[in-house]
Amino acid sequence: MVKVNCLNALSKVGTDLLTDNYQITENIDEAQAILVRSAAMHDMQFSDELLAIARAGAGVNNIPLDRCADEGIVVFNTPGANANGVKELAVCAMLLASRDVIGGIEWVKSIKDEPEVAKMVEKGKGKFAGCELKGKKLGIIGLGAIGGPLANIALNFGMEVYGCDPYISVEAAWNLSRDVKHVMTREEIFTQCDYISVHTPLIDNPDPKVNTKKMINKETIDMMKDGVIVINMARDLLVDDDAMEEALKSGKVKKYVTDFPNPRTAGMDGVIAIPHLGASTEESEDNCAAMAVNQVMDFIENGNIKNSVNFPAIDMGVCKTAGRIIVLHRNVPNMLTQFTKVFANNNVNISEMTNKSRGDYSCAMMDVDTPATDAFVKEIAAIEGVLKVRIVK
Repeated sequence: MVKVNCLNALSKVGTDLLTDNYQITENIDEAQAILVRSAAMHDMQFSDELLAIARAGAGVNNIPLDRCADEGIVVFNTPGANANGVKELAVCAMLLASRDVIGGIEWVKSIKDEPEVAKMVEKGKGKFAGCELKGKKLGIIGLGAIGGPLANIALNFGMEVYGCDPYISVEAAWNLSRDVKHVMTREEIFTQCDYISVHTPLIDNPDPKVNTKKMINKETIDMMKDGVIVINMARDLLVDDDAMEEALKSGKVKKYVTDFPNPRTAGMDGVIAIPHLGASTEESEDNCAAMAVNQVMDFIENGNIKNSVNFPAIDMGVCKTAGRIIVLHRNVPNMLTQFTKVFANNNVNISEMTNKSRGDYSCAMMDVDTPATDAFVKEIAAIEGVLKVRIVK
């Protein structure tokens, strides 16, 4: 029986997928898998039983990824599962920033008890007038599961859409309208567009072409059109708050919409701060939970790794031979040679083998013609550089 701990309440659409071979446990120390949403895990200690952590969402800042990798714990996320909810909120953000709907609603509330409220509305509505999206230029940085569909929707609003993503996947490119103007640098977005929407991961890298941390800063804001609208539905630290406050005060930036309020932006003039509602839909929560559970079950039952953030993707389908072994190890020379030597010494034939690497870590999976024993596994585990060994079948 595989024990699963839920650190946060997850949608039953996901947990109901667990078969009779799985049992939900309150005791985290006996769990082979943890399902989590937002609970902070950096100060947690993990037992040797733990094989996987699945985050029902895209961001994994609440999980100690490097420590998990060093302990042979595979961490999954669910990219794209909440994409539609975030995409729709980004459309809402553009509309809220273009037309002072929020200000108008608050004003109506303030005069709701006036007997002449209808006449006052007609006289006073002009101060909440805005502009339409049609004909404006939208620049999207990051054309993945959210940015790509947002680009396609914006075209239907009659916007002229520019997209920048040097790492766009083949699948995302196929789904992107040919009418989206693909530019090679962010600077082209910054200088040309009336609206700028960022949809990238947070990457802290000394290479400015790769780095996304505070990529919206004083230097890049100075490149922008006067009265630009900036939308951030991705990560708080993509935007430099000090530079944004200065730009809002000067009028360089008309509005800044963020789904990540912090002590600076929550009360900042010119900011529309949304309380992290991007994925807060029933559908997104269902999709994330189902995706997290399916990935954990595939890993537990078959050893396959999909959408891990600390180990490489590896997939050998369902095992058709007598046994399957998975070895999580450091990405250093001579590991495979040592593995195969142990197999040979134990007269175990490998019918199929795959080894994948990602940064400092690797995963080897072997289908064998005879079942592996615990003593055999201990021999592999004793090899320097091996993080965790498991008999999958």
